[in-house]
Amino acid sequence: MLLVIDAGNTNITLGIFSEDKISGTFRMKAKQPRTSDEYGITLRELVERHGIEGEQITDVIIASVVPDIMHSLGSAIIKYFGVKPMVVSAGIKTGIRIVTENPRQVGADRIVDAVAAYTLFGGPVIVVDFGTATTYDIVGADGTFEAGVIAPGIRTSAQALWGEADMLPAIEIKKPASILAKETISAMQGGLVYGQIGQTEYIINQLKKESGYENAKVVATGGLGKIIAAETDTIDVYDPQLTLKGLHIIYQKNRKR
Repeated sequence: MLLVIDAGNTNITLGIFSEDKISGTFRMKAKQPRTSDEYGITLRELVERHGIEGEQITDVIIASVVPDIMHSLGSAIIKYFGVKPMVVSAGIKTGIRIVTENPRQVGADRIVDAVAAYTLFGGPVIVVDFGTATTYDIVGADGTFEAGVIAPGIRTSAQALWGEADMLPAIEIKKPASILAKETISAMQGGLVYGQIGQTEYIINQLKKESGYENAKVVATGGLGKIIAAETDTIDVYDPQLTLKGLHIIYQKNRKR
């Protein structure tokens, strides 16, 4: 079985693939410092709670935007699963070609999302990932990663809002009943959700206009993306497992046969 790991700034998201089918997903916090033993024990427990013995994990692939955790995480995989993980980095086969000014600056998560969207839906495609940052990336018809936009994520914006304004409380991020808010909490919810919808629609439309890809398919992922995707026609497909599927695709392209 293949364990795929997406190490983001907020969460580490994991999935287990049996052949081409994903058989379990789970998350753990990324911010908390851990030793290799803590990572290893936690990962083994999470895997086994899904009814899978640690020994059944024969391969691991990791995409990370958090360099500080990679030594401990990689050591944990080797020690507790007996597997040297494949890491998405420069030189790995992806099936797409990055033509930005500095390809090495493109985050592994964005590359993985682009690979998944292009492989599953073809190009041109715009892939939107609602994470700690909200990213919008364009892959052309010939599989070239051409350009992208990085904006604050909805939760990042929310934390800045209540963190910097003493009178504003921490709130649940959800769409309020109406944008015509009568009190503070729904006013904040309206600003965050409708603001993100407006940002999403404007950026997608501008990307289509300036790229000339007016008919590009728009594929979205990321935890809070479900809220936004349900409220706008600019998003064609919402797939919460897009990044994990991209890791599986990249693993298949690079595994030793």
